[in-house]
Amino acid sequence: MTSKCKHRFVLHEHYASHHHFDFRLERYGTLKSWALPKGLPTTIGEKHLAVQVPNHPISYINFRGIIPKGEYGAGTVSIADSGCYESLLWTAKKIEIILEGQKYYGKYILIPFSDKNEWMIMKVRMR
Repeated sequence: MTSKCKHRFVLHEHYASHHHFDFRLERYGTLKSWALPKGLPTTIGEKHLAVQVPNHPISYINFRGIIPKGEYGAGTVSIADSGCYESLLWTAKKIEIILEGQKYYGKYILIPFSDKNEWMIMKVRMR
């Protein structure tokens, strides 16, 4: 990542009790985090479930390795992608960002749809 990066993101691939991806956005000194059972959408209009999970410390942005059995998130973690993002809108009802990763690039929207920390993440057309 370059030094011009205002906000960073990471997409962790996580082999825990269930294989999933952890999407993390740097915001106000922490990593806002969502578990994505199917990963990030790759085509415009594609929607995936994103379950909001507890924030993680910024130091976790470069983590890869094994979380020991018995600890929260036990399993193997690798980095599927990382890079910068631009925040276009960030409210309790909608998050709009532009990702600039090595594999994932483009505009994404996160929208909560239940009171159980369930969000939808969708790749949308850039305008």
